[in-house]
Amino acid sequence: MNSAFQAMYNLLQSDPRFKFEAYQFVREALAYAHEQMLAATPQPAKPSEPQSPADDRGGYTGHHITGQQLCEACRQYGLQQYGYLTAMVLASWGVRSTSDFGEIVYNLISIEQMRKSESDKREDFDEVYSFDTAFEPQFDLMTSESTS
Repeated sequence: MNSAFQAMYNLLQSDPRFKFEAYQFVREALAYAHEQMLAATPQPAKPSEPQSPADDRGGYTGHHITGQQLCEACRQYGLQQYGYLTAMVLASWGVRSTSDFGEIVYNLISIEQMRKSESDKREDFDEVYSFDTAFEPQFDLMTSESTS
């Protein structure tokens, strides 16, 4: 068995709080965050060297994503994928707070499937937003004053 698969299998056995899908979701949200950052970053006319979008562990080169940024990417990516059912889908995988995203990230770091910088802390994921309201519909109500 591939060592990365074996490491993930062992992780799921030793820490059954989160389903495999939760780990995959966080990895996909990280990729989403990098795509959004690259889209928002002005690119030079002639890049000095080609940029590799990912290394062999699923991490992305070029830009560091903080814990708070990853939590926001998880929120946005979740809404994009699952709409207003996001909180329910995440809960079915064992994820009920932004702190759980931190637990998942640090579990992935422990099996060398993600990396962290020296300034990163597990606490960076605590209470970034409330799952009670983060995935609710946001409406812009127009009043008669705003339409005149």
